[in-house]
Amino acid sequence: MPLWRIFSHPSIFTSAQREGISKAITDLYVSRGLPPFYVVVIFVDVDEKGIFVGGESKNNFVRIVVEQIARVMMGPETEEGKARRKAWMDRINDVLKPYIIDRAELEWELHIYETPRDLWRIQGLDPPPPFSEAEKLWAEKNKAIPYEAEQS
Repeated sequence: MPLWRIFSHPSIFTSAQREGISKAITDLYVSRGLPPFYVVVIFVDVDEKGIFVGGESKNNFVRIVVEQIARVMMGPETEEGKARRKAWMDRINDVLKPYIIDRAELEWELHIYETPRDLWRIQGLDPPPPFSEAEKLWAEKNKAIPYEAEQS
């Protein structure tokens, strides 16, 4: 499950922009094989008395905190791992471009946590292994369904 929390002043994004960002983020992860319902985007409205950067109040700042659980990126120890991580961050920039990056008045930053998969459940169920038949069924039905673990 990717969980995106987007902290910003309430006036930064319209309802249509919030919906567009959410759909673009969902499409990004679905393109990597995840069920759409895995993707959660929460907009957290924070007024100018609640966001300070460098000790100064801001109403044009966006902070994005991403938790990735369903898939874990390769580590940066190898050139391939470094390249894949950079490519993922570049894909994220592509998603954010029309909503944040192209808006010169905004200041923003983003970071990603990776949560251990064994500390995640949906509807009380352990998620099926990545790319398994059970995960494909979850994607098709767009919801968690009880399943039997596949034998290796």
